[in-house]
Amino acid sequence: MANMKMEKNPMPEQDPIVRAGNFDEVALGYSAEAAIDEAKRCLNCREPRCRTGCPVSVRIPEFIAKVAEGDFDAAYEIITSTNSLPAVCGRVCPQEKQCESKCVRGIKGESVAIGRLERFVADYHMNKKKKAAVKAPESNGHRIAIVGSGPAGLTCAGDLRKLGYDVTIFEAFHKSGGVLVYGIPQFRLPKEIVAAEIENLQAMGVKIVNNAIVGKSETVDELFEDGFEAVFIGSGAGLPQFLHIPGENLLGVYSANELLTRVNLMKAYRDDYDTPIKRFGRVAVVGAGNVAMDAARVAKRLGAEHVFICYGIEFNLLNNPVAIHGGEDGHVTGIELVRQELGEPDEKGRRKPVAVEGSNWILDVDTVVIAIGTSPNPLIRNTTEGLTFTKKGGIVADEGGVTAREGVFAGGDAVTGSATVILAMGAGKAGAKSIDAYIKSKK
Repeated sequence: MANMKMEKNPMPEQDPIVRAGNFDEVALGYSAEAAIDEAKRCLNCREPRCRTGCPVSVRIPEFIAKVAEGDFDAAYEIITSTNSLPAVCGRVCPQEKQCESKCVRGIKGESVAIGRLERFVADYHMNKKKKAAVKAPESNGHRIAIVGSGPAGLTCAGDLRKLGYDVTIFEAFHKSGGVLVYGIPQFRLPKEIVAAEIENLQAMGVKIVNNAIVGKSETVDELFEDGFEAVFIGSGAGLPQFLHIPGENLLGVYSANELLTRVNLMKAYRDDYDTPIKRFGRVAVVGAGNVAMDAARVAKRLGAEHVFICYGIEFNLLNNPVAIHGGEDGHVTGIELVRQELGEPDEKGRRKPVAVEGSNWILDVDTVVIAIGTSPNPLIRNTTEGLTFTKKGGIVADEGGVTAREGVFAGGDAVTGSATVILAMGAGKAGAKSIDAYIKSKK
């Protein structure tokens, strides 16, 4: 019998005062009892709209029905039939904008907590002492190269391996996971979780070559010469954008990429690592997206007394950076901001911010973090003929990841610019389907 409770089961989490001083995961996860109770809120609709909101087409009502029965192993099998990274998705997907936004229970009351249930099932499986051996599909004899081990590359690799392809991922960093390991903080996505998901793919037979910078150590052309029949480019958007204002070269100015990479990948927050990191006092974070919020929370956890968000559209007050000031020693002493007001609506109804003349003021800070977006690294663009690119440097590809060059496919942030993990995974899934069709068409 369905549980008609209007609200979701709450997610247990660390107290805000406590978590401000550590890098442990904030959300603690459902108990088995809470998961079963939440799963029983599902109406098991005849035409489930929730699945239409999932970029990787998880069979949502089916896995939830198994959770309601207490058959968590069956639920895991259902999820992983379409999703290679369930523990990741259960933590960082914006379910409220996707599957949960389509949930019929959300018309009156709150939608079913689909993301929390996915996380519970994935964690249950990960924490089992005895697991069934991962099946490595028999090889079909075709070799595929994947550039980048972020969410797009990992998903593409998992789907192709399930179809029997021999898949090799080439990753520039010494650790695999892409933005999952260098961009998202430990307290939102523990790196042990990412490592376990990757180990599952490797157990299936996916090969990963680290410290391999495609476009430098080996080009896309050379991958074909080495016998790969198709290449999927999922190299992400790791090139930080800057403000191009005076003072950006002062000591104490970070791109969010550098700050987060030092902390997340290189463990600068831990005493047993030698990664250097500035000890913050007053920090200005420029930007207002997910990365800016992650940077602000990281700075606070590293001991900052005050963290300010400075943004040129609307965040409390309209303020836009115009210069960064420093002392004679070359260190940051403040950030100069100009107050703004919203102008007249344009043809789309958007009111653009306009600077208020004479309103410049200086916010005293010792650190500035620039978090205004990223773009794809130009390395592949500069070393690969036959591809076409957007003005912002993204590879031009259709919805299936097909590019202008035969045998080369692309997806994720390398195509769209900075976006969400789940959209990158959806692109990896589409790329795998297109590669499979391409290889079969050549037979």
